[in-house]
Amino acid sequence: MMKCRHCHANLKHDFLDLGSAPPSNAYLGKDKLNETELYFPLKVRVCENCWLVQTEDYTDADKLFDSEYAYFSSTSESFLKHAAIYSNNIINELNLNSNSFAVEIASNDGYLLKNFVEKNIPCLGIEPTDSTADASEKLNIPTIREFFGQKLSKIISNEYGKADLIMGNNVYAHVPDINDFTLGIADLLSENGVVTLEFPQLLNTIKGKQFDQIYHEHFSYLSLTAVKTIFNSSGLKVWKVEELKTHGGSLRVYGCHLKSTAYDVCQSVNNQLEKEEEFGLKKLQTYYNFQLEAEKIKEDFIIFLNEQKRTGKRVVAYGAAAKGNTLLNFAGIKNDLIEFVCDAAPSKQDKFMPGSHIPILDPSHLKNIKVDYVLILPWNLANEITEQLSYLRKNGTKFVIAIPELLIF
Repeated sequence: MMKCRHCHANLKHDFLDLGSAPPSNAYLGKDKLNETELYFPLKVRVCENCWLVQTEDYTDADKLFDSEYAYFSSTSESFLKHAAIYSNNIINELNLNSNSFAVEIASNDGYLLKNFVEKNIPCLGIEPTDSTADASEKLNIPTIREFFGQKLSKIISNEYGKADLIMGNNVYAHVPDINDFTLGIADLLSENGVVTLEFPQLLNTIKGKQFDQIYHEHFSYLSLTAVKTIFNSSGLKVWKVEELKTHGGSLRVYGCHLKSTAYDVCQSVNNQLEKEEEFGLKKLQTYYNFQLEAEKIKEDFIIFLNEQKRTGKRVVAYGAAAKGNTLLNFAGIKNDLIEFVCDAAPSKQDKFMPGSHIPILDPSHLKNIKVDYVLILPWNLANEITEQLSYLRKNGTKFVIAIPELLIF
């Protein structure tokens, strides 16, 4: 029986079973279409002891985040703005300057640390994926190309010193060994240093029926209830938490050493813990209901696409997002129902979606043809995308999202 990645209790309770699928960011070149594609079971369990929700582990991290990994944070204008606002606020709040040292774990293409470079604050990016690390280094951001954990933490501490600020945006859910990762943060953090982590919050995932947030690259689905326990066991405490709108509803937790007296625990921490308990995140029944919600969304989605095909309507998609691949593969959709997907990231263009093998094209392709429906796969960016594609409305094009329910607008 699988044991919890944090507390090692037996995992007896299922949360969601999405069948089998290829890794959601394993986009295919044309030369790979006739090769055997690797599929892994996509099943999620909940620990009744520490309430960490986690996927069954069927593949190694280095198979998920290789040199061809195609997610570039800078593709989204709204996320760049989000990063800039955070950077300005945290630099001012912690009084960071040229004598400080900031580290970002999973620094991607430099979308965040470039704000620190502009203010002459010494920083270091940790990014194991070559394609995004290359982009980051072009912005003059020093980058270490390895996965983070205790071993690397000690190397960085010896070479660069302790960090006054450690940041991790949308990485905490991606780590297979969450204990080693958190202990690494504790080792690298200076005596009165601060760590901030952002991650999609489990409460919103369940409440918003966001089952497409689940894919192999996400090993954990996090609540403050679970994160507080993991932090405490690693010698850290959460002293503040903020709710964010990113990724359909995220949390940003602020942590420091348990023994640090620099930061008192804010009321926001207790408020969030109470909110989670009231919602039912410590009750197994809350988790048992999620499978039915996902099945209903899948059925409605398939019915919609089949109806459009029957009546001769043209459906395409926008945003070759990992969450979109979860939806498409769970529903068994191929390019007979969705002709192609457009995406602004050059790294994804002229490739094919994993599993569904739907071709990925440059968004300019939409200017030359008439389509009846554009399915927005990254529904969390629906406002940004509909604004970019507003010119399509003059030809009668409508937009569609499938989650939390089918909506045509």
